[in-house]
Amino acid sequence: MKTCVKYQCGLDALRPYTPGTPIEEVQREYGLEDVIKLASNENPLGASPKALAAIERALPGLNYYPDGQSYYLRHAIAGHLGVQPEQVAVGNGADGVIVQICLAYLDEDSEVIVSRSSFPVYDIYTHVMRATLIKTPLKEYGLDLEAMARAITDRTRLVFVCNPNNPTGTIVTASEVEGFMGEVPDHVLVVFDEAYHELVDSEEYPDTLRYVREGRGNVMVMRTFSKIYGIAGIRLGYAIGTPEVLAPLNRVKEPFAVNLLAQVAGIAALEDEEFLIKSVQANCEGRLSLYREFGRLGLRYLQSHANFVLVEIGPQATQVQQRLLEKGVIVRSCISYDLPNWLRITVGSEAQNARLIRALGEMV
Repeated sequence: MKTCVKYQCGLDALRPYTPGTPIEEVQREYGLEDVIKLASNENPLGASPKALAAIERALPGLNYYPDGQSYYLRHAIAGHLGVQPEQVAVGNGADGVIVQICLAYLDEDSEVIVSRSSFPVYDIYTHVMRATLIKTPLKEYGLDLEAMARAITDRTRLVFVCNPNNPTGTIVTASEVEGFMGEVPDHVLVVFDEAYHELVDSEEYPDTLRYVREGRGNVMVMRTFSKIYGIAGIRLGYAIGTPEVLAPLNRVKEPFAVNLLAQVAGIAALEDEEFLIKSVQANCEGRLSLYREFGRLGLRYLQSHANFVLVEIGPQATQVQQRLLEKGVIVRSCISYDLPNWLRITVGSEAQNARLIRALGEMV
């Protein structure tokens, strides 16, 4: 039976996050001009046109500091979600929100529960705060909420539930979440990381905002503008919770955590329903196309609820990733996710997906 693993705490245990290789780096290193990036789950359609227009209008004001409270942005997010502005906190991407959460809630006596093969930024800032990291096993490549509940102790302060999970693309269902929340004591804050929320098309996906609307004081929901709205480059994420849950975040955040361009772009992006629908549809079609091609190549893959697909390559996965890199196709190694035989591949445009499949077909 698989068991939880307790990890050494502190900076000695910290392994810095390795982002997807930048296009410019591959161009320099391999002397290539035409490079595509399918490693960081970015929107292949680009950014919301309304967000781009808002950024252009805001450029003359770059000599001024941004609103440190992000007043209009928080009101826009609250209106979009049907919550109160006091129930919204914003940060420098979802990563910035994770930093705020860890700074606000952790110390050397704390424990944090995460799943194996989940988003490594949780691990990093748990170690920064010298808290103890507890990792629970996967269940059929998805998060095992029952194992997470069993791992809770009097020292547990945070549980991070990545849903859909990165890098597996799996979800935990509404019924699983309901059962889990029935087991979580009040002293534990459950953080539902829903960075890919808008891309999920499943009736079983939970409405975690319900807990916030009901005033539950140990739930926080995180989302981002980086994925579906295509503005990863200016970093904007947010959290939803009761004012009491968010208050510690506001005390530890940077004075100007969200820059001016991100604030105006976020407000405009929320109004761009046409771009949202177009992005969701393109992702759905591209994901199904990749499924068919991976199946044709005899490659095992996981059904995904996000804008990426986890593909099993085998022991040669690292070599395949490197050979793709040399052909100007950047994909994500999953060694750091404890899945060394797999590659995580972002759903790209039709042309990008076709190029990936041609290159991959020469190697497997």
